[in-house]
Amino acid sequence: MTVTRELLAYYEQDREHGRLREGRGRWEFWRTQDVLRRTLPPAPARVLDVGGGTGVHAEWLSADGYDVELLDPVPLHVERAAELRGVSARLGDARHLPVPDASVDAVLLLGPLYHLSERTDRVRALSEARRAVRPGGLVAAATINRHAAVHDTVYLGDYLGEPERQAAHAAATDGIMLSPGRGFTAYFHDPDEVPGEFADAGLPEARRYGLEGAFWLYGDIDDWLDDPERRTLLLDAQRSMESVPSLLGVSGHMLTAAYRDRHMSASRP
Repeated sequence: MTVTRELLAYYEQDREHGRLREGRGRWEFWRTQDVLRRTLPPAPARVLDVGGGTGVHAEWLSADGYDVELLDPVPLHVERAAELRGVSARLGDARHLPVPDASVDAVLLLGPLYHLSERTDRVRALSEARRAVRPGGLVAAATINRHAAVHDTVYLGDYLGEPERQAAHAAATDGIMLSPGRGFTAYFHDPDEVPGEFADAGLPEARRYGLEGAFWLYGDIDDWLDDPERRTLLLDAQRSMESVPSLLGVSGHMLTAAYRDRHMSASRP
């Protein structure tokens, strides 16, 4: 991935800071948090949050007692994340992590694979994550699912526009998403291709978690998220089917997790 002028211009608008903190984006946030809290090593462990944006996940990880370092290629993101208590932040590239071998307990790639349209770059980023974690350490990566743009544009009403409709169907065909008005390319995975990329990076037996399920497409999702009791029920419901293969692609995002140099523990979910 080259950090193009178009990519920087988009993220310098500071849209990423609020994306997971408000509206239905909170569902992706809470589900990511839910899965990570069940798969991360216990605190205080050292977590490298690669492509961590303004620190939406680094913030709660630090509050949970983790030693968090955030890397991101966008200067504004690094500046915002560095203001968070207990979080260190610096510029960095997922394909060339500036940390020694086996020096952290977990590496999170909760954004970089979206922007690596070439498979070789994605495998390189996963390989770097594997290099950086200690034996037994966790590598977790988020991906956008292949048909997410079709689902999302219909939900938002943007599907009525021909450029948006064409871009969504192009992504569903080959994974390459050129977002109208953004000027940069994103990559949308078929859920079944992700374990192969993990395996080629030396991370076999990866487990997949559908994050949002079909619930992100419900018109009243905000009402459920605003009510703590209903939100708990919604989390329980999605947790019960998060790894059902036939349902993985319905989610807008998928989280995939693997542990370096050991089989997935039977005690892990």
